[in-house]
Amino acid sequence: LAEARSHFGSSRAAQRAAKNTHFYSLSSPPSFATMVLKTDLCAYSEYRIYPGRGSRFVARDGKVSFLLNAKVTSLFHQRIKAVKLRWTQAWRRMNKKGKTDDSAKKKTRKAKKFQKAVVGMSVEDLQKKKAMKTQIREQAKEQAAKEAKARAAKAKAKPAAKSAGPKAKGAAAPKVPKGGAGGGGGAKKDFKARK
Repeated sequence: LAEARSHFGSSRAAQRAAKNTHFYSLSSPPSFATMVLKTDLCAYSEYRIYPGRGSRFVARDGKVSFLLNAKVTSLFHQRIKAVKLRWTQAWRRMNKKGKTDDSAKKKTRKAKKFQKAVVGMSVEDLQKKKAMKTQIREQAKEQAAKEAKARAAKAKAKPAAKSAGPKAKGAAAPKVPKGGAGGGGGAKKDFKARK
């Protein structure tokens, strides 16, 4: 205070200066009481609503909706779904944006394959059979391809022999159109003259 008095001259000015200057020691910082604000969540956008904001809407069934502002209130009354608007928390939740919990994600394990012994065969015998199967399959494929070719060749040979005989017989018979002997499209049907 002595320094302040000498600097300002009068004692009143010194007292004012002493009041306005705050000297804090490092050992004990000033203790500020933190004020707790009760916030609600908007029923539509799920944003926080601080005291003095928002409006309550009570539906006919008695359900109370606390809405953030006029924009949200308007959309709520128009019955536009919050999920369809990108800025709402509902849309973000639906489209998996923002926070992702690693613990919530399911860890899928692949089933490990292991061979069991079958009655009458040991595990070693099964493994040998598996290894041989690839060679046997290739041989079976080649044999099946040969048989298919042989069948195709026989099928070609049989119709050629059969078709030679009927052609001579078919040449004598005149061709008749599908619709009958009348040509054009046949007789017209009369739908009105039903009995």
